[in-house]
Amino acid sequence: MQEMTSGPQERLILPFLAPFYHGFAQPVGWLIFRVIIGGMLMVEGWPKITAPMAQVGFVENVLGLPAGWFFSPLLAVLQFFGGALILLGLLTRPIALANAVMLLVTLWFHISHPYGDAFLTAEGIAFLKDNLDYLTAQGQARLLADGGTAFLHQVQDKAEFNSTFWFAGAAIIAAFGGGKYSLDRKIGKEF
Repeated sequence: MQEMTSGPQERLILPFLAPFYHGFAQPVGWLIFRVIIGGMLMVEGWPKITAPMAQVGFVENVLGLPAGWFFSPLLAVLQFFGGALILLGLLTRPIALANAVMLLVTLWFHISHPYGDAFLTAEGIAFLKDNLDYLTAQGQARLLADGGTAFLHQVQDKAEFNSTFWFAGAAIIAAFGGGKYSLDRKIGKEF
C-alpha cells in the first residue's frame, strides 16, 4: 500500500524530512486518528450495547424506518464492535464505510430535525425567575434572558459539527484503510 503522500521529495521544502514523515509521523498519526475514531465509536456504542432495543422507537417513529427491531441492535453492534475493529485496524475499510453511512444519517437527522428556538416556555421562564435557586448564576444568565434560544443554537451547532467530524473521520478511514500499524496490514490482506 502506498503511503498517504506520494513523491515527497518532489514536494517537500526540506526533502530530508521525508523518511521521518513516511517512517514515523504519518503511520503514528494515522494510528492515533484511527484509535480516537474507533474508541469514541465504542464509547458512543456502549450504552446501545447494554440496551440494544432502546433505539427501536427512534428508528421507527423519528427516522421513519421500518424494522426498528433490526436496526436498533445493528446500530449498537456497528458502533461498539465496529469501533473496536476500526481501533484495531481489522476489516477497516468496510467497517469504517458502514459507520460513515450511519454517521451521515446522524448528520442528516441533526440538520433536518433542529432543536428549535424555545428551550423554555414563557411559563417556565416565569417559574424560574420566581425560583432562582433552581439555577446557578450561569444558568440564570444563559436561560432566563432569551428562554434558552442562544443555548439551543449552540447545542444545534455542536450536534452538526460533531456529526460532520465523525462522518468525515470514518469516511477518510474507509478511503485510506488501516495504515501501517493495523491488523489488516499484519495479515497482508485489505478490502
